[in-house]
Amino acid sequence: MEYGYGGSTAPRRGNPMNTRTRTARHTLRQRTRTNRTTTQATRNTATGLPQPASTHLIAAGIHPTLARRYSGAFSRTITPTTTGQTTIKLRGRRTKTVPVKLYDQAAFTARLATYRPRNAGDARLFEQAAYRLAA
Repeated sequence: MEYGYGGSTAPRRGNPMNTRTRTARHTLRQRTRTNRTTTQATRNTATGLPQPASTHLIAAGIHPTLARRYSGAFSRTITPTTTGQTTIKLRGRRTKTVPVKLYDQAAFTARLATYRPRNAGDARLFEQAAYRLAA
């Protein structure tokens, strides 16, 4: 007999309420993480200092996951305003210092006006963000 839980034929254990609660908590955690990231990016760009492309994209209204996915392609053909360094976390407790390209608001706005991803849905989001920044 098929129960519809990922192809398993065994009945699912546990209270279904726990599953709903777990899913709701996961949704809230994701929403909180997104809101925190957006708020932090908005604050950082409001300082007027050059910021990485992903920070500018998040502050412009692009979802953080999409911003990080497209920031490499977004910044590939544009010369950075300045460069800096940041630390990334490796496995365990190790970290590594890597260079990062930083852009001022004018350079970012000019690039956002012309850059569109191949994905039609994502391109629409970038177009809306460019329109909001131009206004």
